[in-house]
Amino acid sequence: MSINKMYLTFIEVVMHFIKSTILILVMLVFFIPESWAGKYPLTPVTKNGEKWRVGYLEGGMFPDYQIIFFRTVQGLMELGWIKPMDLPETYNPDHREAWQWLAENARSDYMEFVRDAFYTSEFKADQRVRTKQELLDRLNKKKDLDLILAMGTWAGQDLANDEHSIPTVVASTSDPLGSGIIKSADDSGFKHLHAKIEPDRYVRQLRLFHDITRFRTMGIVFENSLEGRTFAAVADAEQVARERGFELKICHARNSDISLEQANREALACYTELAPQVEAMYITVHRGENLGNLSNLLNPLFKNEVATFAMPGSEFVKHGALLSIAHAGFAYVGRFHAETIAKIFNGAKPGSLEQRWAAPSKIAINLKTAETIGFDPPFDVLVAADEIYDHKAEAGKQ
Repeated sequence: MSINKMYLTFIEVVMHFIKSTILILVMLVFFIPESWAGKYPLTPVTKNGEKWRVGYLEGGMFPDYQIIFFRTVQGLMELGWIKPMDLPETYNPDHREAWQWLAENARSDYMEFVRDAFYTSEFKADQRVRTKQELLDRLNKKKDLDLILAMGTWAGQDLANDEHSIPTVVASTSDPLGSGIIKSADDSGFKHLHAKIEPDRYVRQLRLFHDITRFRTMGIVFENSLEGRTFAAVADAEQVARERGFELKICHARNSDISLEQANREALACYTELAPQVEAMYITVHRGENLGNLSNLLNPLFKNEVATFAMPGSEFVKHGALLSIAHAGFAYVGRFHAETIAKIFNGAKPGSLEQRWAAPSKIAINLKTAETIGFDPPFDVLVAADEIYDHKAEAGKQ
């Protein structure tokens, strides 16, 4: 074969390869699965020229709900759905007031937070039944809301059903799978429902806590109910205790159907009881384990040199807990929820969107607390820490 013929043959092979590649790319564009193609953009759109109307449901006044809600609003600002504005930096225990403030002050050409679409059960079982029915009646009869933000386990459970079909984004739940909100990590079980899930989140927290402090006994406080065990990730604590060979000591304190003051007192009674018995305490999601009550809870632990890890995040470390995962103000999770909402408003079915999410592995530590309990943090922990605090716990506010 002559050199010219060899050259032409080479050119033909190259051209055939290019044509085949273009054909494959065209096929991918038209036939690629929705989850690969990123079919739903994040860009702001109206609802046929009108604003999307958003409502809110929560189980009660738990601080994380408001924090994550405002971080979600911040995420929507970053995506261009809401015009930039300053959000409150301090926690408002009146969540209805906070919602109404946002409804009146948020400026957007694409969405609105409906002023009278705030629903709470105040962690009261009888009120929960009434609140759920009131909201369902509105969703099915008035039909004036396009999306519901469901904050917490109660809210997620109350809307994870076929009694309505309004898009629902569930946030701030300890375990949406264990509490029956979703069918699996990959399938919420309902086309209208989406709930963020972090598989093994608390198992990883507890392993990290044990890796750093090497405790032999750990205390945990929770309400003796299915929901109470879910809030406190008791099953995960039991699993890690078996793995690592440490002893788990428990104390029961009511969480629902009582006043916040009573929840604070019962949590404090448990902390006082457990402090002399344990080397570590896992601060979980319980109404009595709140920032206002934290210094009261820490006092008996400090006296007994007990190490602490806060499930809720680094705000507790800032106020005196020893360790937690640095949440950067929940900005990451807020952005995740904001992107989910954006995709829904762009046509996605909530149940078809990815629910799995993993928080960045960042450590928060309080050096003043470490000094108080006589704990010398390993050098590698200090190097890896993303948030380092040096404050004593402030006086509790009942």
